[in-house]
Amino acid sequence: MTTMREAYGNVAEKLLEFVEQRTTDQTGATMQVPARAYLDADQWQREIDLIFKRLPLMLALSIELPGNGDYKAMEPLGIPVLISRGTDGRVRAFLNVCRHRAMKLVDEGSGSCSRFSCPYHGWTYGSDGRLIGVAEASTFGPVDKQQLGLQELPCEEVAGMIFVILTPGIAIDVREFLGGMLDDLAALKLETWYFHKSRSMTGANWKVAYDGYLEGYHFQAAHPETVTPRTPSNRAYYEAFGPHIRLAYPQHRIVELRDIPRDEWGLRENLNYDFIRMLFPNFAMFLAPEMCQVAQLFPGSTPGSNVTVMNYIFPRAPADEAALKTLDEMCDFFFDVVEREDYHMGLRVQQGLEAMPDGHITFGRNEPGNQYFHKWVDYYLSEGTLPPPALRNAPDGDTQP
Repeated sequence: MTTMREAYGNVAEKLLEFVEQRTTDQTGATMQVPARAYLDADQWQREIDLIFKRLPLMLALSIELPGNGDYKAMEPLGIPVLISRGTDGRVRAFLNVCRHRAMKLVDEGSGSCSRFSCPYHGWTYGSDGRLIGVAEASTFGPVDKQQLGLQELPCEEVAGMIFVILTPGIAIDVREFLGGMLDDLAALKLETWYFHKSRSMTGANWKVAYDGYLEGYHFQAAHPETVTPRTPSNRAYYEAFGPHIRLAYPQHRIVELRDIPRDEWGLRENLNYDFIRMLFPNFAMFLAPEMCQVAQLFPGSTPGSNVTVMNYIFPRAPADEAALKTLDEMCDFFFDVVEREDYHMGLRVQQGLEAMPDGHITFGRNEPGNQYFHKWVDYYLSEGTLPPPALRNAPDGDTQP
């Protein structure tokens, strides 16, 4: 079995080859996607219903809820969700809705408490979702508390992350869903990191935003002063694990590998090359030695909008106020690069799409990740009637290994 070190070393070898030969990873043909895929309200709603409400979504990091009684309330897709770590240490997810009159229990944010009390009529729930108190029960009438606990959502905590399906009753198996990405993510030991903060931004259609995470073809034109000094444009290597992608970029320093023993190349992440870890449909992680940026991308309130939450975690907590300020500045730098360069660009793309609703866009052979992503969107919209996509296709249509 190939170890992570060997797997990374093989990727490094590919990246070095691309830089030295001035080429990149490619698939067999270009691919057109109709503009309406980013505009059509019916397709957008089907994406929400068949993708975002049926697949496991990473909604929280374990380090956001480190202790029993800790909770996080959020509203992905406008759905009030409450994630809580019970007194037994187990994480559960619920609709953040009182079963009496559908009042939202907790405002967005995080905290710690042993029970949740409805602000409307005072019904009380335990951290495990059980209904434990009805205000003035003697006047209310009979209540079956076993049947009126918070509506639970499918939830699993895996590899330092908490995954939730936004529809009650759907079976969840995150390990199967992650497939070959699980070992990679588990090796990061995210449960040992320090959670610093999160910030939200808005942008274009969720697929426009996701497209931007999937290729480095735009680095030279869009990021000449922020990304390009570290990473050459249009040099990337893709690995697929089901619908998920591990995307590798070389640094300009990758040529230094020629002076390093080959069996050490797999230990050089962030020194000579970088990975972006993508979980379908809405997760992108950039890991650096000093910090990690985790993006959670959700469709907005209209087809032409998205809401993205950027989470910032660090290997260890700051030791003092000066260190805290340094972490804040680092977070804000990465946030500003994405918002002012990538997401601003995405809004201009959205404007262009709306100007040509009957047109199409084209993904090049050098954009295999984008092609793969859109094929998986189509796969889920077909409800499994299409065959699972392949990452690379030869010109004659045969799948390449």
